[in-house]
Amino acid sequence: MTEDINDNVPSRQRRRFPGISSRAYEHPADRSALVALRKLTGFDTVFRALSGLLPERSLRLLFLSDSVRVSDAQFAHLNSMLRDACYILDLEKVPPMYVTQNPQPNAMCIGLDEPIIVVTTGLVELLDEEEMRAVVGHEVGHALSGHSVYRTILLFLTSLALKVAWIPLGNVAIMAIVTALREWFRKSELSADRAGLLVGQDLHASMRGLMKIAGGNHLHEMNVDAFLEQAEEYESGGDLRDSVLKILNVLPRSHPFTTVRAAELKKWAETRDYQRIMDGHYPRRDEDKDTSVTDSFRESATSYADAVKSSKDPLMKLVGDIAGGTADLGGKLRDRFTGTATRPSSSSSSSSADKEAGPDDGPTDGKPEQNGNGSGSGKD
Repeated sequence: MTEDINDNVPSRQRRRFPGISSRAYEHPADRSALVALRKLTGFDTVFRALSGLLPERSLRLLFLSDSVRVSDAQFAHLNSMLRDACYILDLEKVPPMYVTQNPQPNAMCIGLDEPIIVVTTGLVELLDEEEMRAVVGHEVGHALSGHSVYRTILLFLTSLALKVAWIPLGNVAIMAIVTALREWFRKSELSADRAGLLVGQDLHASMRGLMKIAGGNHLHEMNVDAFLEQAEEYESGGDLRDSVLKILNVLPRSHPFTTVRAAELKKWAETRDYQRIMDGHYPRRDEDKDTSVTDSFRESATSYADAVKSSKDPLMKLVGDIAGGTADLGGKLRDRFTGTATRPSSSSSSSSADKEAGPDDGPTDGKPEQNGNGSGSGKD
C-alpha cells in the first residue's frame, strides 16, 4: 500500500525537480538498458505474469511481519526524509519503507508491482541525518527508474542458481544471466547515487556516507581527499595481473566498490549535466515515450569507449592501445586497397621519387590515378 505524496508534507528548503525523468541522472549504460526494456511491447504484462513465480509476495509479508514499517508513528524522521525525497524527485506515490534488524549497513528497493524500500538497523545507526537523506534519495531514485523490478529478478535468479547448482548446464545458463544483470545493476547503483545527491543536495554528506559504509562510524579518523586518493590508486595501480584480479573481484558483486562510487559521484557533480539539472534544465518524464533506443545505445557505447580511453588501469590502457592500433591499421589497409594513401609531396621527396620511379609509375600531374575501367580510385 502506498502513501499519497500530499499527505503530511514536511517543510523543505532544497530545490525540487517537477516532472523530472530518471534519464536525467541515469548512467548511460543503465539508461540504454532501461529505454530498450520500456520500448518492449508487453514487457510489463510478462513480468506481472512472472510475479506469481517470484517470491515478492513472500518478501512483502516477511517485512510486514518481522520488520518495522516507517510512518509518522515509527521512525518518524525517516518517514519525513522519505516523503521529502519523493517530493523533490516528484515521485507520485511514496513507497512503503521498512527498518529490519541487521547489523550490516544496507538498503534496497525491491518489488514488481510496487516498490518497497528496506533499510537495516546497521545503516540507520551508522549515518547522520544528512547522510541518511542521501541514502533515502538513492533508494527513491531506484524506485523512479524502475530498478526494483530487475533487482527482484536478480534476487530470484541468484536464489535459483543455488538450487540448480547440481545441474551443470542449467547453472551455467542462469549464472550467465545473473552476471549480465549484475553488470547492469552496478551501473544502476551509480545512477541511484546521483539521485541521492539530487535529493540531499550535499556532496559532502554523500561522500561521508560512502566513507562510513566502507570504514564504519569513525569519521574523525577518515578524510574525503585521502579516500578519493584510494580510488585513484585502485584505478591506476598495479599491472595486468592486478587488472584481471579487479575483474574477478567485482564480478560477483551487485554494487561497485565504495571508493569507486565516491569518485564517480564527485566526477558527475562537477559536470555541466549536474549543473543544468540544478538550474532546472533536465529531461521530463512526459518525453520518455519519444526517447530513441538507438541514441541511448549510442550514448552507452560512447560512455564505455570514453571510459576505456580515459582509464589508467593497465588492462584498459592495453585495450585502448590495441583498439587504436587496430583502427590505425585498418585505416592504412583501407587507404592501400582503395588507392587513397597519402603520397609524399613532390617538393620534399622529388629526388627519392626520381630514383625509384619507373616509366610506368603513373601520372605525376596530381590527378587521381585511373584504374582498369577508367574510373577514379576513390577518396578519403
